[in-house]
Amino acid sequence: MKIYISADIEGVAGVVAPQQVTAGNGEYERARRLMTAEVNAAVEGALEGGATEVLVNDSHGPMTNLLPDELHPAAELILGRPKPNGMFAGLEPGMAGVMCLGFHGGARQAGILAHTTNSFAFGRVRVNGLELGEAGNYGAWAGEIGVPVILLSGDDRFAEEVAPLFPESEQVVVKWALGQRAARSVAPSVARARIREAACRAVRRAAAIPPFRVPPRTDGAPYRLEIEMNSPALADLAALIPVAERLDPVTIRLSADGMAAVLGWINTLSAMSATLR
Repeated sequence: MKIYISADIEGVAGVVAPQQVTAGNGEYERARRLMTAEVNAAVEGALEGGATEVLVNDSHGPMTNLLPDELHPAAELILGRPKPNGMFAGLEPGMAGVMCLGFHGGARQAGILAHTTNSFAFGRVRVNGLELGEAGNYGAWAGEIGVPVILLSGDDRFAEEVAPLFPESEQVVVKWALGQRAARSVAPSVARARIREAACRAVRRAAAIPPFRVPPRTDGAPYRLEIEMNSPALADLAALIPVAERLDPVTIRLSADGMAAVLGWINTLSAMSATLR
């Protein structure tokens, strides 16, 4: 039984501030160790639940945050970027389930360090009219290839946001948001224990957890991706894509034949936005 783990950092216990998720300072070095420890807890729980293989993908920022020499030896690790399918690189049909660890709420939502893919560029992201954050967008692609999201961890606002999308999945709340950059958190050791227990349950229940899929358009047309950029200048840039449609000063629409193409457009626009930083 193969289990896939996508690891972000904003939803890790004890992480609340931008410096903790940005390389180049001591707070980040502490946070990446907390991130690695939560991943190890999930690996241990997955193995206890019956997993025979675990693949971990580093999904935050430069995607070189997890510490390979501290990773559980039973897991394999994907590091670096750019890579196909970004936060879910390496996920394949036939895997038993996905665990989203250390995730956070979507752009313009409440919760610790909430954003969608690129906090500089993106306001709201909608697919076929459904507003989705990172877990929703990537979880929908996993569902499209038949793989369910079986566990999610992060803050309480993230849990509330994704509950309607993944109602049967295990949820682990490790902190409660008091603002965008303040939270009440459990001790890291407690978070790891809860993640390990939930991972074990999730693997044992994986076959009974349904994959999430974005409802198709009623007219049978291709998927419709709409992104509210964070400024008209960013929308100017996105509108340079020949097939993009500009809906208003900040909103861009693109068509896609499925969630893999939706993720491709999101990551393309994110990369393009760097020219305006």
